[in-house]
Amino acid sequence: MISTREDLPRARRWVVKIGSALLTADGRGLDRDRLAGWARQIAALHAAGCQVVLVSSGAVAEGLVRLGWRERPASLSAVQAAASVGQAGLVEAYSRCFESHGLRTAQVLLTHDDVSDRRRYLNARSTLMTLLDMNVIPIVNENDAIATDEIRVGDNDTMAALTVNLLDADGLIILTDQAGVYDADPRRVPGARRIEQCEAHDPDLLSAAAGTGGALGRGGMRTKVLAARQAADSGAATVIADGLAPDVLARITQGESIGTLLTAGQGARRAARKNWIAGQRRVRGAVRIDAGAVRVLRTAGRSLLPIGITGVEGDFRRGDLVACLSPDGDEIAQGLANYDAREIRQLVGEPSERIETVLGYGGEPEFIHRNNLVVSRGG
Repeated sequence: MISTREDLPRARRWVVKIGSALLTADGRGLDRDRLAGWARQIAALHAAGCQVVLVSSGAVAEGLVRLGWRERPASLSAVQAAASVGQAGLVEAYSRCFESHGLRTAQVLLTHDDVSDRRRYLNARSTLMTLLDMNVIPIVNENDAIATDEIRVGDNDTMAALTVNLLDADGLIILTDQAGVYDADPRRVPGARRIEQCEAHDPDLLSAAAGTGGALGRGGMRTKVLAARQAADSGAATVIADGLAPDVLARITQGESIGTLLTAGQGARRAARKNWIAGQRRVRGAVRIDAGAVRVLRTAGRSLLPIGITGVEGDFRRGDLVACLSPDGDEIAQGLANYDAREIRQLVGEPSERIETVLGYGGEPEFIHRNNLVVSRGG
């Protein structure tokens, strides 16, 4: 696990994310000289024995340029059309850059459904791992051409964090147009200072993250910090740095003080299945639990039983992701439900031995088994 800059040279599996503003020179089409520079740096990492997955924005932005549109359209269908046009150019440009270094590339397009469905998640993981074993550079992007709000991951910062979780990567590098995370917005506060290093889950970090998404991107520094937190939950460190700094990837991976290093903290790595659960973004409902159940989940690492449930919110089904709320309404944990909302409403406060009597059929003794439950940070 990476806890200091000195640990960075030992990392062997990296996810590198590059944003739209860097790739497209603020909307003037793909900057192929920049792409060539990053490809050269990734090829050097590859030659040094590192595995690298590239998460690249730029498909929509490239599509806008090719279609002659000056602004990102408002309608979903137009954005999807731009993504379809631009994705071909983006992947073609990367392919040519990496070919000059004797490396092959592969396009991997994902949606939220690909990581929320357990079988598809495992298939995506297997494909990416196989590509890495074949010395191919996977280029991952959200499938904007078909993604709707219901199946959208949201931004490529989050996609990069999900990719870290998919692959149990050692580190995430987010290349942006700022030199790192500052203690204030450097564009408005002249004396703002770059944060050299802190834990990704530091409670003051989000308030320090400055800036919003540009005209072409959907993210901002806040989404990058949230992505770093998600990567930290699988034990990975994140470096947020200026993508235009000379030899930025080599300098980061060699431990130089560049950008902001966000570490996972001690004991952060979760089991792969719990990583998958933590990576889910659509909670389908919630249950209120009593103080005894809160204590058991926080300190004993045990399952949630119906007897500890005091109320049910939402209309979820068996297997859906459900939040566990304290009597004060704080989220204590999330997990996969063994019963749908209708069933668990009948079982509120009941001991497990009465499940068959109440429902008329037998079932699991737990509402959420401990292997399918992730306790929230701070919970």
